[in-house]
Amino acid sequence: MTAQSDLDTSHSLAVNTMYPEREAINTGKRKKQGRGSARTEPLNPLDNNFKKQRYPANVVSNNKYNIITFLPLVLFEQFKFFFNLYFLLVALSQFVPQLRIGFLFTYVGPLVFVLAVTMMKEWHDDHARKKRDNEANSQRYTRLTVDGPEVIPSKKIRVGDLILIEKNQRVPADMVLLRTTESSGACFVRTDQLDGETDWKLRIAVAPTQKLSDNGELFRLHGEVYADAPHKDIYDFVGTLSVSQGPLDTLPVTVPLAVENTMWANTTLASGSAVGFVVYTGSDTRAAMNTGHAKTKVGILDAEVNRLSKILFVVTLALSLAMVALDGFKAVWHITLFRFLILFSSIIPISLRVNLDMGKSFYSLGIERDGEIPGSVVRNSMIPEELGRIEYCLTDKTGTLTRNEMEMRRIHMGMMAYTIETSDEVVRHVRSHLRDKGIGEADEPVSAPSTATAAATLASASTVAASASKASALLAKGHGKARRDMPQRVFDMVESLALCHNVTPAEDNDGAAGQTYDEQMSVSVSRPMAYQASSPDEVAIVKWTERVGVVLAERTLSTITLRLDALIPDSQAGYGTAPTLVYDILHVFPFTSESKRMGIIVRSRMAGEILFIQKGADAVMSRIVQYNDWLDEECGNMARDGLRTLVVGRKRLSSDAYARFDEAYQRAKVAVVGRAEAMQRVVEDYLESDLELLGLTGVEDRLQDNVRATLELLGNAGVKVWMLTGDKVETATCVAVSAKLVRRDQLIHVISGLKAAHEVTDALETLRTLGDCCLIIDGDSLHVAMDFFRDEFVQLASTLSAVVCCRCSPTQKADVVRLIQKFTGKRVLAVGDGGNDVSMIQAADVGVGLVGKEGKQASLAADFSVNQFSYLGRLLLWHGRNSYKRSAKLAQFVIHRGLIISIMQVVFSALFYFAPIALFQGLLLVGYTTVYTMAPVFSLVLDRDVTEDIAMLYPELYAELTKGRSLSYKTFFTWLLISIYQGGALMMIAVWLFDTEFIHVVSIAFTGLVLNELLMVALEIRTWHRWMIWSILGSLAIYIASIWVLPAYFDVSFIVSGAFIWKTVVITAVSSVPLYIIKLLRRIYAPPSYAKLT
Repeated sequence: MTAQSDLDTSHSLAVNTMYPEREAINTGKRKKQGRGSARTEPLNPLDNNFKKQRYPANVVSNNKYNIITFLPLVLFEQFKFFFNLYFLLVALSQFVPQLRIGFLFTYVGPLVFVLAVTMMKEWHDDHARKKRDNEANSQRYTRLTVDGPEVIPSKKIRVGDLILIEKNQRVPADMVLLRTTESSGACFVRTDQLDGETDWKLRIAVAPTQKLSDNGELFRLHGEVYADAPHKDIYDFVGTLSVSQGPLDTLPVTVPLAVENTMWANTTLASGSAVGFVVYTGSDTRAAMNTGHAKTKVGILDAEVNRLSKILFVVTLALSLAMVALDGFKAVWHITLFRFLILFSSIIPISLRVNLDMGKSFYSLGIERDGEIPGSVVRNSMIPEELGRIEYCLTDKTGTLTRNEMEMRRIHMGMMAYTIETSDEVVRHVRSHLRDKGIGEADEPVSAPSTATAAATLASASTVAASASKASALLAKGHGKARRDMPQRVFDMVESLALCHNVTPAEDNDGAAGQTYDEQMSVSVSRPMAYQASSPDEVAIVKWTERVGVVLAERTLSTITLRLDALIPDSQAGYGTAPTLVYDILHVFPFTSESKRMGIIVRSRMAGEILFIQKGADAVMSRIVQYNDWLDEECGNMARDGLRTLVVGRKRLSSDAYARFDEAYQRAKVAVVGRAEAMQRVVEDYLESDLELLGLTGVEDRLQDNVRATLELLGNAGVKVWMLTGDKVETATCVAVSAKLVRRDQLIHVISGLKAAHEVTDALETLRTLGDCCLIIDGDSLHVAMDFFRDEFVQLASTLSAVVCCRCSPTQKADVVRLIQKFTGKRVLAVGDGGNDVSMIQAADVGVGLVGKEGKQASLAADFSVNQFSYLGRLLLWHGRNSYKRSAKLAQFVIHRGLIISIMQVVFSALFYFAPIALFQGLLLVGYTTVYTMAPVFSLVLDRDVTEDIAMLYPELYAELTKGRSLSYKTFFTWLLISIYQGGALMMIAVWLFDTEFIHVVSIAFTGLVLNELLMVALEIRTWHRWMIWSILGSLAIYIASIWVLPAYFDVSFIVSGAFIWKTVVITAVSSVPLYIIKLLRRIYAPPSYAKLT
């Protein structure tokens, strides 16, 4: 025990002596390591005191409630709405004897029903979340212990545990990768559940632990793992691993840890098996910290209905005061006032929200079942009406408007240029160069094999391999020439493109079973390769090099193997043999959004030559490569053709130069503070200068299907389209023109490179004089404009029909959405397909996510998920129109249904000396809003004012929806007047015609009320559906049957009399026919715009 303690002490002292910055960090953190802090934990679990840990438990918890908080939180969420709070007060008032009117369940029952349905839905959803959490927390994992493997549930994993992850198993916590089954220490993980990206990511085990013979040796190591404080950035990690294997006085070996040495929680191991050291658990994991809760979106129609309900409350209060005032404010007038408020409470119908929510679910189901937009998913069923009120559409470019299917279209090398159509010429240059160096003479290709010759081919593997080595040695001699011919220049460009990338080949080697790797590579039958990479641009370039005869045959962590298929004649394609070139990978510098370039250092095994190859955006590469007079011009030409450009450069390094760089780079890699900046500074100082410019590539990203037609459709519908992209100005401009975002005769005004406020002032003044042009602005200029002239900029930009924002960051995209919302007050839709679009999608009133090549993160975060941008036209013009128009009509009809019965109550109370006595009580009042009228009224969700073809053929009709005229104060007060007329007519005529049988006035008035509502539904329907007919006839049949079922409310002998029947028909006709005549006259002399098209 003492020896062990001495070892730990000497180990810590050695580490702190070597890295004083670590000592400062550890001194502060060791005392209180825990949730949210940096941590230094023993590598060996035997050295770890797990009982003293203060880290969060490794549990997944997505449920909203627990047994204590469920009821309070659900009730709070419900009663914060005016509707429910109002009816709660009404229901509670019925427990006061002086305020009780009629049966208690008449007022309490509907409220309890609504709350019960809501609570059941919330419990069901939360139970499903809890069930999923329990499944995740109970997944079994293998923990390595000194006594052997131990199977434990995920929730028992602790910081410092050694966990064995098998292929296709979810990673349960954030880990440092210690060992893999691959000898190189490499493995691949799928991160689609973390960042939405579908491409596999390469991860690398730490060298000191990977080289151990087995997992048991981990318990004979002593050391520690340092990890920085947990944060959200899944692409950044800073840590170190210190290992001591020798005597106590031996200094520990310390290696840096970066993100490529980690496996984050919720990723999946895609290859082999791996051992990880747990560094973050539970809420400290990257996955948990990036699980944000999007804002709760409330539709504008819901806000409008909420405002109308407040007006209805004022109407209720005014009527109650009028009743009390007309009665002379007698002694207990305040009690009478409350009783009248309760009597007239049906003016604000509690069924309104239920009907609207049911309607939303129906519209959502219609969207998902629409065969014209297959695969569409509604993830937020509370805002389908918003699709009918959109005035701004903000869209991503790559993968949204374009396919994100890249194809190498052009390569330019200063004096020469090649397109995809002239690839054969490139093949001839490559073949000519290789044979000029003796490769063609050294190894004549084999003839197309018969059964016998195929065996002979395989048997000659060693001979061909020797020939390949000789050919590669001859090839290497050509690198020393200062002045090269055209074939040499072409080959250098192709070779560099085949080496400088992060692509991994995946060839089907089933037919090569039983062969060694050397045999497969030296006598390789030419066949198509499959590639895996995080960037489709790189795959397109590597596929092009394969097309011209230089194939990426294999890639490991330390080598790249190129197969020279260009030496196989066309007549023997698919059967010939080809030599290979093998390069050692010394360093890889990945692409980042900040550096906008990637590089690689390789060493040819044949020639021993060290090459630094780099490719990147022209904006950064132009200062790195040697002076030239054609790069800027050709970059502009390709951008105008809609091509994505990359500049390729190369530099030869001597052994001494590389050694100096490597020494400086290794020092930077172990820095704890500012590591990334230090590493980048070393690369810039030692490598990134005076590179030989090899050429320029142009990759095309084709437009999605029907993008042009959809953008034109949206433009004609009055929707202003803004394109927000991270691409350069030239590329974005070209895509905007080719996609018809810019009209043929429309002026394009570009604002870019602005750094100061006065420059923005001048640019805005110029823009103000141009009228309706297409504005194209870059990210820097946008940043300055939003900082200093936010209101002026959005005032001008919001009036333009098209705006393109280039070089936008995800944060800028979301800021633009909020800016439009705040300044214009209009509804904004955002559509994108990548993780960088999520913030924009969540900030918009309506977020639409595309399931694309960039993954499913945008789709999962969106309110609506579709497969193509072209589906947007139908989603807005057809489904958006129907959802908004139907909900508007449904809301007004439910309000009318409550108003008319309250007006009848007012008339009844006035006739009975202003007494607060209920006209309809008990089952009549409940049945009126349920079994008698609910189905016919709800059947309005099947109505449509225009056909599908007309809605899509005349997008101008959509522009009228954005004005909100279907549910406005004008329509509300129109329905209010209708309710006053019909309620008054029904009650007063009933009393007048049946004055001798006044004891039957309740059944008389109620019958007229039900018939009037059914007739009003029929008069409002524009397009009949069979379910509408059945709902009206069925409700009428139920009412007639209830006359016999409810003898306490109806006198059957009186109702079946002839006088009752004809007088009831007269009452119903007086209340309904005049309205039908007025409506008919309006359709003749002032028809709506859509009526002219039908």
